[in-house]
Amino acid sequence: MKLATSAVFGLLVFVVGNVAADEINFHPAADFAKLPDEMALGACSAVAVNSNGEIHLLHRGEHPVIVVDPAGKYLRSWGDDDIHTGHGLRIDRDDHVWVTDTETHQVLKFTPTGKLLMAWGKAGQAGVGTDEFDKPTDVAFGPNGEVYVADGYGNTRIIQFTPNGGFLTQWGKAGSEPEQFNTPHSIVVDVDGRVIVGDRENDRIQIFDAAGKLQEVWPGFAPYGLALDQQGHLFVADGRAHKVLQLDDHGKIVASWGESGSEPGQFNLPHMLAADSDGNLYIAEVKNKRFQKLARR
Repeated sequence: MKLATSAVFGLLVFVVGNVAADEINFHPAADFAKLPDEMALGACSAVAVNSNGEIHLLHRGEHPVIVVDPAGKYLRSWGDDDIHTGHGLRIDRDDHVWVTDTETHQVLKFTPTGKLLMAWGKAGQAGVGTDEFDKPTDVAFGPNGEVYVADGYGNTRIIQFTPNGGFLTQWGKAGSEPEQFNTPHSIVVDVDGRVIVGDRENDRIQIFDAAGKLQEVWPGFAPYGLALDQQGHLFVADGRAHKVLQLDDHGKIVASWGESGSEPGQFNLPHMLAADSDGNLYIAEVKNKRFQKLARR
């Protein structure tokens, strides 16, 4: 791979390979979020953007879901009564907010303002049944409203449900062979309906069709978080390398941003991430207890 490096604010590293993919450039938007002074963030685990451009942060502290507008201005917060240890947060096409809770072993669906609509799984009870989870990590949505759950820490499987929670299929078991998982930690579905799974502790991404048939395996990074922008570019939060990566359609690294640290544009365990309609990225960091915006140039 041919490498080219340039400094952005002296902090970001941009790497371009000789692969056929769009080259994207970002810069850190320092002090983006404008939260109330009394609001202290815990470990930030996930972030997502709704159709109005509102950014939803999931963190492990009081008011676990915090919402800011596109300019970073605080709008609202909620979730104290329903979320115990939030892990993943995604927003569906109708702006419903979905949270995985590793403490209660549940997948929770909320209205945009935080009213609980559905709770999948048995509260406080881990299990292997098709109506049970063991520390679920993330959810994704198929083209027909199907819901894919990464039942990641305990059961090392992917489960596909109808929009209302009816079981459809499941696949995966513990291991390092193809079609096996060691912590399926993040999951997205692309425009072609491919199910992209971040197999974190196996340091790889596995690609499946909608029914769970393996298509490809992409090794070489620790995919803590996965996000697709509206143009279909795939981004990875590599929590071990403390970087954000852009991959091409064959799983090759096209670009890389960040390094270990606490300055703008640096990361300390970037956990999950999201893109808005303008292509900006938002990254939730566990150890820095913050979320950052990388503004697209």
